[in-house]
Amino acid sequence: MQPIITQTDRCRKCYSCVRSCPVKALKLEESHTEIIFERCIGCGNCLGNCPQKAKVVSDKIGVTEDYLAAETPVVAVLGSSFPTFYHAISPGKLVTGLKKLGFAEVHEGAYGAELIAPAYARELETASVPLISSHCPAVVDLIERHYPRLIDNLVGVVSPMVAMGRFLKSVHGPELKVIYISSCIAAKFEIQSEDACGAIDVVLTYQELDGMFKGRGINLSVLTEQPFDGIQPHQGRLFPITAGSFRAFSIATDPLDTEVIAVTGEANVMGIISDLAAARITPRITDVRFCYHGCIGSACENKELTEFFKRKLIINHFKSELPYRTAPHYLVEREPLDISRTFSRKDVKLPIPKGADIKKILQSTNKFTRKDEMNCRACGYKTCREYAVAVYQGLANLEMCLPFNVQRLEEDRGRLIQKYELARRELDKEYGDEFIVGSDGRTREVVELIKQVGPTPTTVLIRGESGTGKELAARAIHRYSRRNDKPLVTVNCTTLTDSLLESELFGHKKGSFTGSVADKQGLFEAADGGTIFLDEIGDITPKLQAELLRVLDTGEVRPVGGTQSRKVDVRLIAATNKNLEEGIREGWFREDLFYRLNVFTIIMPPLRERSESIPLLAHHFLEKARKKLNKNIEAIEERALKSMMQYQWPGNIREMQNILERAAVLTHDEVIKLGNLPLVFAESYAEGAADVPDLRSFKNEREPHVLRVEKKLIQRYLADAGGNVSRAAELANIPRRTFYRLLDKHGLKGWRDAGAAR
Repeated sequence: MQPIITQTDRCRKCYSCVRSCPVKALKLEESHTEIIFERCIGCGNCLGNCPQKAKVVSDKIGVTEDYLAAETPVVAVLGSSFPTFYHAISPGKLVTGLKKLGFAEVHEGAYGAELIAPAYARELETASVPLISSHCPAVVDLIERHYPRLIDNLVGVVSPMVAMGRFLKSVHGPELKVIYISSCIAAKFEIQSEDACGAIDVVLTYQELDGMFKGRGINLSVLTEQPFDGIQPHQGRLFPITAGSFRAFSIATDPLDTEVIAVTGEANVMGIISDLAAARITPRITDVRFCYHGCIGSACENKELTEFFKRKLIINHFKSELPYRTAPHYLVEREPLDISRTFSRKDVKLPIPKGADIKKILQSTNKFTRKDEMNCRACGYKTCREYAVAVYQGLANLEMCLPFNVQRLEEDRGRLIQKYELARRELDKEYGDEFIVGSDGRTREVVELIKQVGPTPTTVLIRGESGTGKELAARAIHRYSRRNDKPLVTVNCTTLTDSLLESELFGHKKGSFTGSVADKQGLFEAADGGTIFLDEIGDITPKLQAELLRVLDTGEVRPVGGTQSRKVDVRLIAATNKNLEEGIREGWFREDLFYRLNVFTIIMPPLRERSESIPLLAHHFLEKARKKLNKNIEAIEERALKSMMQYQWPGNIREMQNILERAAVLTHDEVIKLGNLPLVFAESYAEGAADVPDLRSFKNEREPHVLRVEKKLIQRYLADAGGNVSRAAELANIPRRTFYRLLDKHGLKGWRDAGAAR
């Protein structure tokens, strides 16, 4: 298992980890960033810089618990920075806590620094090149994987951690399990390397150790104190602070000396490694540690404490006298400990792009000149060209370029605005002021009621026969309401079974019934802030009526199979063609729900009672059919209109629309004739045409002529304006929106598209 893992469900591809990674050891997958472990140096920057905490340290608590549960002895080694993390707990209590967990012995890892001190002295005496300390695993990986030319400069000595592991196993035997507890993330990488393999069995962070204490219910503050085991360190306790290793190795330092250098922190480390690789400096030895302020500034250290306070804690611990219990077997003389180490190249060869490749990638993100290269570093790379190289090498992709994404978003926004305006224009035409066509008194009364109730939050019940335009009335109410910028959700209650309708309206939880494989949001939640229209509400069952009444009374919906309710702000419009009062008497409709719905009632008149508006409706539907079928139909003959006025229209407006569309399909010229209508119209015309008022009026006879003249005028204005619709509207002295409608009305779509292009 890799030491650092990505919780893919948390990653939001913000590229913070890419920006913070000094060696760009991350690549972009489809839904998350992934660490490239062949390039990673284990610095832990991605852990601290991920705002979503998607990068986490792999948990080794389970492995440690297994070791402790076995019969093999297990030893704990506390890294030399432990006084800064457990500053509120005395070392003796910490030892007691570890032994309560099951550790046989507890050692200070600072003794490891004293184990390797003689080897560093020998290396200094015989070195022919500038030496680089090898006790920081992140620095060792940095050189082996990214600066292999400096491998010969690394001191061929293991880290204090590995030295402690080898020492303990030389005393107890290789079957001993050694658990090293430290703030160093890179140490988890180090124990997987060939030279360190076997010395340390598990590396735990202080946070993981805290998790073990909490899991066992161990409160360190109330424990008694116990002494450490092994050999007590002295100068080695100063190892974690800046230049502390030189004190531990007995190497003299001087602020004015350029031969012995101590460097900490990413920026300083990357700088001095570059200087050493370029031979700009040649010190005798450089102590290099990747974490700021040395080992007391790692990603897993206590972030609440300042560097100065941590330094004080380390120095106080160095000066303190702690009780030690050194067993005799640690004092027995034995053969010198092997603390040597070799290093090897581990750099990954990546493809090198040519100039043309970089140019192509840059142009893909709209960077055609040097001025286009903003070098904003939002992608995590210093320059656009460095980023282009990373794209070529598969470490990055085009989505990471912020300016390119912003430009694309602006373009998409412009296209969406155009589509929105087009859709709104079409909706205005479909459901504009003429949404309910008619000039009779009943129609005017309905329109006036809609305009009055529209701006209010009042529940509306629309009643009328099937096909009278109840849904059109609901859409009109929503359009006049203050919620018209929110959704209008339409539900036909007759199309679904009772159980499915309940799930559709209120949603359901996963597993609430067979086939519910995931949570589903209900339509009431989808309409939150807007309007829901329940068509044919008289067809719902009493059980669902009770649920609907509860929603109307409380304003809360509870999904099927759920236990928690959610507040919704929804205006209800209902419609029915049934006699609900009769339903109350017969018991199939709840009386309390009826009174909850019947706050404001609009009754849609049947078409047979609106014969005065039939010619106007006929021309309206003929216009819609003409556009739909793309046929040039100008008018309806007088006999056809007379027969339509005499017909009873059992299917109301919906029936009229379908009949006229059929007639438009059948006609072979520009006029709908009586013969294009169903046979029943011809029969009724022959039987009772005398009862129908004479339609031969100035208004009716002029209509076809007016349409032809109007069309020719529009064409002339367009020609005079060179096809520019805005200019043509100015010449005609009418609003451009009205001019667009006239273009659509007369089938001049080609002119309209040409004008839009201009």
